[in-house]
Amino acid sequence: MKNVYDIFRERGFLEQVSDEAAIHELLGQGSVTAYIGFDPTATSLHIGSLVPIMSLAHMQRNGHLPIALVGGGTGLIGDPSGKTEMRQSLTYEQIEYNAQCLQKQLSRYIDFGEGKAVLLNNAEWLTKLNYIEFLRDIGRHFSVNKMLAAESYKMRLEKGLSFIEFNYMLLQSYDFLYLYRRHRCILQMGGNDQWGNMVAGIDLIRRVEGKQAYCMTFPLMMTATGSKMGKTEKGTVWLDGNLTTPYEYYQYWINTDDADVERFLAIFTFLPMEEVRQVRNMKDQELNMAKTILAFEATKITHGEEAAVAAWQASVEAFHVKPVDEALMPSCTIPRGEFAEKATAIPSVEKPRSLFETTIPAFRLFQETNLCASLGEAKRLLAQGGGYINDRQIQQFDETISVEHINDRSEIRLRKGKKKHLIIYVK
Repeated sequence: MKNVYDIFRERGFLEQVSDEAAIHELLGQGSVTAYIGFDPTATSLHIGSLVPIMSLAHMQRNGHLPIALVGGGTGLIGDPSGKTEMRQSLTYEQIEYNAQCLQKQLSRYIDFGEGKAVLLNNAEWLTKLNYIEFLRDIGRHFSVNKMLAAESYKMRLEKGLSFIEFNYMLLQSYDFLYLYRRHRCILQMGGNDQWGNMVAGIDLIRRVEGKQAYCMTFPLMMTATGSKMGKTEKGTVWLDGNLTTPYEYYQYWINTDDADVERFLAIFTFLPMEEVRQVRNMKDQELNMAKTILAFEATKITHGEEAAVAAWQASVEAFHVKPVDEALMPSCTIPRGEFAEKATAIPSVEKPRSLFETTIPAFRLFQETNLCASLGEAKRLLAQGGGYINDRQIQQFDETISVEHINDRSEIRLRKGKKKHLIIYVK
């Protein structure tokens, strides 16, 4: 079996490692227990969490034991890393509910069967700590001068760092020590903004146990255009299908910038790298097919194959995308041929041809088809350029729609913004 460290390196996961030679040797010798923490500040993780999630999945696939740690305890404090302002405080009840949601969500990516992976919540031990004992046994090993020099604290000192946040490094380090003692966990992984906290944990284990532990970080993902990954004009792209539908999730990936396709295929899918590398030689139609494969595979991993197929079919129907060529990335399980009409997920309505022979204002058509809840909303949408007919932007809210807009398939295609599509089948 291939060394998972080599997999991380060739797929672009690695940013910093505490001891490259030692970690490479360690991961090649046998099963290693490694953990990543997930912050329960919401009921769902988002696309920005996929890099650490995929890394745990790779660890499991290559014979190692992953620990997914939900920060039910540290979430009550708030991690200052990478933040310019103090996080909003959440109640015990909110944190606990969010933690339960994340535990279920992580089970989609990692098999938590007996002996295959471990799912924990650090509230189990952090909320039971005796403060005086904690300061005496753990706090004495930390230098305030070193802590203030850490990047995670530096950016906050200018605007103000609360004492409660200052404790976060101690708590995360204690998590690592706890997991080392209870689960023989010797490797912590996570985003690059966690580097200072991870190194502090390694140091704590060395001081308290006299043993060596390790850490590695992953890059904080940015798109080729320099924007933070997972952010759109509509907000965050969530992994929960109730917050971001599988179709919207699919559309996020299929709209990937050309320059990001190979990198995203390597990190966010399990397709073989020999197939992924072919993307660098693709252009035009083939590159668009590669984006389709990226969208399908990413959606399948998060929402399951049935949802991925439905999203793919809906996209093909809405945008008349050519099916993916059989020879292009054959490891992908995307349907390659024509699909049944009954499977389409794009909503449709039927309108008699006579309706369009007498013409109808565009804003009224958008309201009648329920793309807009009212005539007022329809007028505002179209006046702002957010309405489309047959992929053409509607210039005036009262533009006349008639039989001339019916295409050779006896249909009219309406679109609201970038995401909501509707097909009118004309009898």
